[in-house]
Amino acid sequence: MNTVLAAIEAVASTSPSAWAAAASVASGVIVGLSLGLTGGGGAIFAVPLLVYGIGVEPRTAVSVSLVTVAVTAAVGAIERWRYGQVELRTGLLFAAAGMLTAPLGGWLGDRIPSQTLLVSFAVLMVVIAVRMWRKAADSTERTASSVFASGVGPTCSRDAEGRLRMTTRCFVLLTLVGLVVGLLSGLFGVGGGFLIVPALVAFATMDVLRAVGTSLFVMTLVGVSAVASQWAAGRPIPLDIAGSFVAGSVPALFVGSMVGRRLGGPTLARVFALAIVLVAIFIIAKTVFGW
Repeated sequence: MNTVLAAIEAVASTSPSAWAAAASVASGVIVGLSLGLTGGGGAIFAVPLLVYGIGVEPRTAVSVSLVTVAVTAAVGAIERWRYGQVELRTGLLFAAAGMLTAPLGGWLGDRIPSQTLLVSFAVLMVVIAVRMWRKAADSTERTASSVFASGVGPTCSRDAEGRLRMTTRCFVLLTLVGLVVGLLSGLFGVGGGFLIVPALVAFATMDVLRAVGTSLFVMTLVGVSAVASQWAAGRPIPLDIAGSFVAGSVPALFVGSMVGRRLGGPTLARVFALAIVLVAIFIIAKTVFGW
């Protein structure tokens, strides 16, 4: 009995940093799985997990989330590039626009109270979840990665060889989406895949697999820009927590991708949407009502 008690005391006396590292890895697994399953939107869980699961300050959580998104997306983009599922020219347009507004999002985040930032983040989560649920109900043929796609016709067209015709209207629309993605990335630490994937599918006549690969490429570049702006602004980025988070998210990304290919898209999207709403409710309950 004394031996058992001694073992329990030894575990309880483990350094807080070790517990934080373990919690970071576990949280990273959740983010990586959701990214792999949905192709975009999984990073929406990163900030709540960091704030309420590990106890990281909200603004620091945004910085850690950005590091995780950038690294995990880069790994995913490299994998899909090997299979020809990344459209570099279109991705660079998105990324260039997003890299312009990512620092602005970080600047705004420094000037918004933490409570307001978290509540605004929860509202964004609800908007994403509602849109995902509605589009999942439109057709049983949709995959999880295209459940956000609008029913409007394509704004951009392609030539006989499948290359995108960059008309003025196409350029303006894709640039606007990129600007919004960058702003949200810098402000909330999200990757923006929930906007990029549907825009590429609905407006750029891109197939889902290529849209997801291109989205990961964009998320990598925009994430790097956002992290650089956070660093330049002197915002702390605990590399130990970020490293543990990434260590969990990268392997889980591949597992999520394999599982996602075997599950029905609409069902998966509904489950994901419900999970987002529950997390949003939890954030509001904790932040506003102090539960």
